[in-house]
Amino acid sequence: MATSPSTPSTPSQPASARPRRVFRPKLLDSLAGYQRTQLGADVGAGIAVGLVALPLAMAFAIASGLGPQAGLFTAIIAGFLISALGGSKVQIGGPAGAFIVIVYGIVHRYGVANLIIATAMSGVLLLAMGFFRLGTLIRFIPVAVIIGFTNGIAVLIALSQVKDFLGLEVQGSVPADFFGLLRTLWQALPSWSLAATWVALVSLAGLIAWQTVLPRAALRWSVLKPLQRLPGSVVVLVCATAWVAISGWQVETIGSRFGGIPSSLPSWQWPAFSWDTVRFLFMPALTLALLGAIESLLCARVADGMIDDRHDPNQELMAQGVANLVTPFFGGMPATGTIARTMTNVRNGATSPVAGMVHAATLLAIVLLAAPLAAHIPLSAMAAILMFVAWNMGEWREFLHLRQYRMPYRLTLLSVFALTVIVDLTVAVEVGLVAACLTFIYRISSLSRADAVGAADYPALAGQEQRIHAYRLHGALFFGAVKLLENMADHLPHRVLVLDFKNVLYVDSSGADSLADLLRACGKHQVALVICGLAYQPLDILTRCGMVQSMDPSNLCTTMPQAINRGLAIDAPPPTVDDSPSRHVP
Repeated sequence: MATSPSTPSTPSQPASARPRRVFRPKLLDSLAGYQRTQLGADVGAGIAVGLVALPLAMAFAIASGLGPQAGLFTAIIAGFLISALGGSKVQIGGPAGAFIVIVYGIVHRYGVANLIIATAMSGVLLLAMGFFRLGTLIRFIPVAVIIGFTNGIAVLIALSQVKDFLGLEVQGSVPADFFGLLRTLWQALPSWSLAATWVALVSLAGLIAWQTVLPRAALRWSVLKPLQRLPGSVVVLVCATAWVAISGWQVETIGSRFGGIPSSLPSWQWPAFSWDTVRFLFMPALTLALLGAIESLLCARVADGMIDDRHDPNQELMAQGVANLVTPFFGGMPATGTIARTMTNVRNGATSPVAGMVHAATLLAIVLLAAPLAAHIPLSAMAAILMFVAWNMGEWREFLHLRQYRMPYRLTLLSVFALTVIVDLTVAVEVGLVAACLTFIYRISSLSRADAVGAADYPALAGQEQRIHAYRLHGALFFGAVKLLENMADHLPHRVLVLDFKNVLYVDSSGADSLADLLRACGKHQVALVICGLAYQPLDILTRCGMVQSMDPSNLCTTMPQAINRGLAIDAPPPTVDDSPSRHVP
């Protein structure tokens, strides 16, 4: 039987017209027509990303108050799930620097068991956000809020690494709050280690040189070009580890603090937790979910520009949700899309999510085969890597460009930055979003206005200024702009009020209520209300609230000239009637 052209199964039908599945990973589309050359490119890119992710995963976990294996397990398990189930071709998932401050605070305040619960809760939230197609709403978060807390997180990451960078001896754990951290570092400053500081400074200088000096030198000497393919962080770790081992310097290492990392994957673990504590984890879990969504979708957008593709934000959020729901029960930590590793993936020629899956397999092979070697890595070198990550993470030039922006933008950015550093990231995001919403409401309300229409526009109104008032409304008639209608109700004309809604795009329930109040005020003072130019949305809400039905149909016009003529007709004096007694019928 021939298939009708209108059926969804017709090959000629455009993809945009077909019904979209709720859950469809990008991997399924990428494997259609997958070739051997693509496999070779993806394997090479995946191995390169795996080498880059190795030191970063351990460093992020250590900075978060966890063991290095937590970062590696996260990069392996979450990295594989995000690539296999995600909505981007080249996105690489794993532990991220943005989570360090939040995770450290949860571990310090509630313990590792409740970190598992908070991470799983964030996974459920991310999964729900993607399922209900809320991925595009993440883009509505203002840039000032994102830059403010990103720079604040970078500062806190750098401060958290001062202890290992200088080799300070601190009794117990380092406090999570800003002033407690500064006080602890100041008190421990006399215990600084010259050897650890030298290792950290040389490692940091090596990273900076690898990123800035090596590319310039490679332009002059082509023999150096192959070195650019090596991750600078891996080179620094290898050199620092060899340096400490050969010199015999007494520097704290992964082995001396954590006893090394296991050479096998963990088994499923169900934490012992208290429901009394879980109810306090909702805000940290929500912060993890929002931050993970922002990081992953921003990273996916950047990657789209590099490979000329378009990711599915809702599928990406669902993949992030699955990863964060599964990974913590296998010894992992929160995960999201990571810009540095994704860019490395793209630059090394990745063509599909297979590269991200190979990156996870590469890390698994390293853990199974070379785990004992990680015990000799000096923590001061790891601190140098995180210092470098923190510097690259921040948008520091935005502080220099603040004069170019309006005062609300400056206050929002600086307040979010200060609250992130001094108080708490969750509070900073809440205050930033509230401030951004208030600023937006103020700006939109200032754009809403009512322009008086007089005899210069319509000569027929000459001499009728006291009897007929006419206004053109502009903008949105919402709760922040109802003052316009309240002013009209306080200064009603003698006979007719004409309102032109041609330039009103939106009316909310508060605007509709205020308009109904204006209609009642007009009725009380025997003033006719004439409305014209209602677009679809304003007409719909005024109809649903019953206002249209309560008006005289003749007072609902299409254009302003019709409304003016209607007003003049209403205001016309009644015909003279001779009511002398002789005319009355007895």
